[in-house]
Amino acid sequence: MKRFREIYNYREMINGLVRKDLRGRYKGSVLGFAWTFINPLLQLLVYTMVFSVIMRNGIQDYYVFLFVALVPWIFFSASITGGSSSVLASGDMVKKIYFPREVLPIAYVTSAFVNMVLSFVVVLLVLLVTGYGINFVALLYLPIIMLVEYLLALGIAFITSACTVYLRDLEYILGIIAMAWQFLTPVMYASDMVPDRLLPIWNLNPMKSVIEAYRDILYYQQVPQLSTLLVAVLLGVGFLIVGAIVFDKLQKGFAEEL
Repeated sequence: MKRFREIYNYREMINGLVRKDLRGRYKGSVLGFAWTFINPLLQLLVYTMVFSVIMRNGIQDYYVFLFVALVPWIFFSASITGGSSSVLASGDMVKKIYFPREVLPIAYVTSAFVNMVLSFVVVLLVLLVTGYGINFVALLYLPIIMLVEYLLALGIAFITSACTVYLRDLEYILGIIAMAWQFLTPVMYASDMVPDRLLPIWNLNPMKSVIEAYRDILYYQQVPQLSTLLVAVLLGVGFLIVGAIVFDKLQKGFAEEL
């Protein structure tokens, strides 16, 4: 609790780093911040064309089915790949001044989270404009699952950012892991397409419950199953605790390694 209070005391620093990252994310580009909305839309267009036209899967309103899972996945993928270099990228600051080192992955993941929240504005607009509709009772559960995903992403970012300081190759390996992880998560396909014999292993994926909860709320327009929410919450909190412990153990050697 003492460590959490110390991090809280540096909330202004976190806020400043988040704003700096959001301003500099698309600095120098012609469309600037509009890429926050264009990027998921372009990915949606590509995946929809592949899986609805070329490799037809028969899922009704596939663009909605995919979009409501793709946006949170982009956030999660960015958190574990970009978050892994958050400490390395601030090596000079780490060596020169004191502050809780957890501030760096927290700021990066929070910036990516804000980006996801803004992208969800596009998701909701698509649901309304196309006439697909929104279940406003189910929508009340959306902030809960978004918070759970944030905790999960932050916990993993703690682990990857700390380990990358000692193993620089991990920054590149994580790109491959994130790509493989996406295909092992029901982002582009339905959960019932997974063979029964693989379910015991497949159910170990922490993002499975998170993506299913998003899809329940926005695609199936129903309140997520209690079991799905409970598993997601436990995984989110569990990964955050483990990540914080690993980061705390490894940060002692950051100054020497950087």
